[in-house]
Amino acid sequence: MAVEELQSIIKRCQILEEQDFKEEDFGLFQLAGQRCIDEGHIEQLLEIIQNEKNKVIINNMGWNLVGPVVRCLLWNKEDEKRKHYFLMLDLLVKLCNPKELLLGLLELIEEPSGKQISQIILLLLQPLQTVIQKLRNNKAYSVGLALSTLWSQLSLLPVPYSKEQIQTDDYGLCQCCKALIEFTKPFVEEVINDKENSVESENEKLKDELLKFCFKSLKCPLLTAQFFEQSKEAGNDPLRCFASEIIGFLSAIGHPFPKMIFNHGRKKKTWDYLEFEEEEDKQLADSMASLAYLVFVQGISIDQLPMVLSPSYLLQFNMGHIEVFLQRTEESVFSKGVDLLENGLLRIEDNSLLHQYLEIKSFLTVPQGLVKVMTLCPIETLRKKSLAMLQLYINKLDSQGKYTLFRCLLNTSNHSGVEAFIIQNIKNQIDVSLKKTHDNKWFTGPQLISLLDLVLFLPEGAETDLLQNSDRIMASLNLLRYLVIKDNEKDNQTGLWTELGKIENNFLKPLHTGLNMSKAHYEAEIKNSQENSQDVQKSKDLCSVTVGGEEIPNMPPEMQLKVLHSALFTFDLIESVLARVEELIEIKTKSTPEENIGIK
Repeated sequence: MAVEELQSIIKRCQILEEQDFKEEDFGLFQLAGQRCIDEGHIEQLLEIIQNEKNKVIINNMGWNLVGPVVRCLLWNKEDEKRKHYFLMLDLLVKLCNPKELLLGLLELIEEPSGKQISQIILLLLQPLQTVIQKLRNNKAYSVGLALSTLWSQLSLLPVPYSKEQIQTDDYGLCQCCKALIEFTKPFVEEVINDKENSVESENEKLKDELLKFCFKSLKCPLLTAQFFEQSKEAGNDPLRCFASEIIGFLSAIGHPFPKMIFNHGRKKKTWDYLEFEEEEDKQLADSMASLAYLVFVQGISIDQLPMVLSPSYLLQFNMGHIEVFLQRTEESVFSKGVDLLENGLLRIEDNSLLHQYLEIKSFLTVPQGLVKVMTLCPIETLRKKSLAMLQLYINKLDSQGKYTLFRCLLNTSNHSGVEAFIIQNIKNQIDVSLKKTHDNKWFTGPQLISLLDLVLFLPEGAETDLLQNSDRIMASLNLLRYLVIKDNEKDNQTGLWTELGKIENNFLKPLHTGLNMSKAHYEAEIKNSQENSQDVQKSKDLCSVTVGGEEIPNMPPEMQLKVLHSALFTFDLIESVLARVEELIEIKTKSTPEENIGIK
């Protein structure tokens, strides 16, 4: 019945001119064709499609059958039927109006979600390529539309992170990336083979669309993608192969990556006609950072870089990209920033990075980004690596650069542990300065005193939360103890002895008062906790204790006592170091210059 109905519609349309086809005819043809497919009349439908008399009708209306055929291919697993469906799809691609077919295929690609996205993309990429190659006009627009649609769908797929996930490729992203390269190659070759150079030519427009696609791919999936270690396995890494092909495309269409990444951010761009230039801050910065990582860390096409570039120049150019990585919250992304920073710093000798570089914004925001990773990242290995990179960065700076960075981080970190780390580095630099024969003004005398003003004080005086700031306070006391031992009052190389009165008023005396208040408070809480513990044990309930105006989360009484005793132990430790510092000050102010006191 469905076949007869379709033949009746075709017979009526055969006597009409192409321009006389009505919308009603298209609808009836689609319904009858759909019924033929549903009822399994595939061979009869193939005969109708291949009949030369129906050529005009199939050219105008046949594209309506593509959707039903594609759905059958997705759901039907019988090899014999699938062979007929593939034959029908090939015929429709060959015979139908390519413009209508292009839109129909793209609509089909946009429909699915989840794992079906990769299935339909892998099924339709070859037909889509064939259809676009048949187009005579506006090919660049069609290529751009297709690549944009494909990229939008692929960007919905989760990027595999582990080696196992890449190999299993559950959502088919890796397969799609490989197929997408094959889809794009003919259009890249078309750009290469074209001899026209006019900006207005179709070839330039096609180059534009390919360039947009390359940049989109650098952002997704390559910005978040993880790669195998650079070894024999690297050649089997599908995402690394995809990255290599994308970078190859850039060079092939006249935009080699050295030219692009070294000009990124300058007033004069290397591409003057890209529509997405206005979205640079949103998309292009991520893409360029991804490109820099692929080249410098993964070593893809790094042999194209000029060999004459200095390590400091490479670091300067990469710092903006590192900043982009560290601003992101995904571990897979900001970890690349840490790796890229390491790659740049390892090329530079210690103490050779000039302080003038810190006048460039990214040279201060990058270490601040490292601090955020160190303090907020839930992954211990990344926290430790960020700490190691911050220390490496400090090591590379010259004395004034170290001094400037220390001031910046002391003012911005707002984290006791980080401040303790910086104070320890200040102590190390003072030690180096005192041992050198030539004068280092940045960690002795007035400059050092200005820095110590940020170290030897309590942010809120005696009211400072000593427990929360214990790391910083202990580091400050150890630094002060070191200064008292190493610098004699007569020499006063550090300037400590002229500022001792201010240090006592701003740091030592408030610390004494704060310790007394804190110890009294915690001892009272311990007493209360012990008095209440008997009742709690009887009822086997949890208890709560308020410390410093904040309630400790409910926990067993014995655990709360441990917490409170631990706090008291911290105060005792601070108090013992404070007492030793004051003892050393008293001995030094009363002793003769010949007396020598050894550091413990």
